[in-house]
Amino acid sequence: MESNQSSITLGIRNNKKEVEEHPVFAPKFDAGGLIPAMAMDAITKEPLMLAYMNEQSLLQTLELGEAVYYSRSRQELWHKGATSGHVQKIVEIRTDCDQDAIILYVEQIGAGACHTGRSTCFYRAVDLESSKDPAALKFTETDLSFNPEAIYGKK
Repeated sequence: MESNQSSITLGIRNNKKEVEEHPVFAPKFDAGGLIPAMAMDAITKEPLMLAYMNEQSLLQTLELGEAVYYSRSRQELWHKGATSGHVQKIVEIRTDCDQDAIILYVEQIGAGACHTGRSTCFYRAVDLESSKDPAALKFTETDLSFNPEAIYGKK
């Protein structure tokens, strides 16, 4: 990400009809300047992670062809895989009808998408059969696909 200037621009949100029916990408960022971005495996369609993008990270994603997010906790751009090598190559980007959410269909390069060492951040499901209070979770993926301490160090 050498340059902060992108040659790609986003469309203007003139009216609802244009946003919904014209072939112009005009995403709606929230009051904090962010839009939710769900990364999904392009082949299996499994969810990998949910993150947020600001205008700059979205433009860099379009320019690089790799996912760049905005870290709300660190308040900075986050090129997925910069530390781990687990890059997300963009295959397709979809937006919903009012363009306030996006899905990134990606080719996940490397062992996994989650900082916990799993292939996906969605490795648990709400146990709808359980009558526990509070609601219980069950693991859908227990094996680690990589050692997070080896990549990120101890937290």
